[in-house]
Amino acid sequence: MAGHSKWANIKRQKARVDAKKGKTFTQLSRAIIVAARQGIPDPAGNFQLRTAIEKAKAAGIPNENIERAIAKGAGTYNDGEANYEEIRYEGYGPGGVAILIEALTDNRNRTAADLRSAFTKNGGNLGETGCVSWMFRHKGIVTLTGDIEEETLLEASLVGEAESYRVREDDDGVEVLTTVENLEHLNQTLQEAGFVVEDAELRWLPETAMTLEEDSQIQAVLKLIDSLETLDDVQGVTSNLAIAPALTRV
Repeated sequence: MAGHSKWANIKRQKARVDAKKGKTFTQLSRAIIVAARQGIPDPAGNFQLRTAIEKAKAAGIPNENIERAIAKGAGTYNDGEANYEEIRYEGYGPGGVAILIEALTDNRNRTAADLRSAFTKNGGNLGETGCVSWMFRHKGIVTLTGDIEEETLLEASLVGEAESYRVREDDDGVEVLTTVENLEHLNQTLQEAGFVVEDAELRWLPETAMTLEEDSQIQAVLKLIDSLETLDDVQGVTSNLAIAPALTRV
């Protein structure tokens, strides 16, 4: 059927949503500001800040912009810009899919209004705090790429106190999971073992999946996620969307 199946189209779109999307300069700069404010403004002693800086550099943000964001977080650069805070929002998408949104905002009312509008326009509902977060667990995830020898990975994972690992879709690398508190230790251990680390981040993972069987509902959920991710205040979107096995058959 050479690429003409319904699943081929859905899979391409799902991969686009699941893949790590390039963040805007605004989103990446905000992450640096918050990381510098919550810890010391020195990446050598602040893992969250160091990770945010690495992502900003990979996205092509100039060093002077990065330094300015660090200074803002440290309180040594005052341009009248408001303070940003981390907030988690929760809601339901089409078909009852649970959606968790992580945001950095200087105006809660604006962010909530933007999110509510995106949900409403795409067949979903912005819910109250706690309405879906119980369906997810917060984990540290180190993503590896390149040639990965499983025995070496197992050994390094044990030393790094990992909980488990899984191959990403289409065999595009491996994700190694650990507790939130152990992320930095695992990341360093895997690097010392010679693995190529693409990313190290904290992420919400669904514990239970919502399986949808209707193509129209799946498309609607993907459209909603796209709409949410385009908002500057949004740093990340996670859902418990699953696709019915019948749709995975070519």
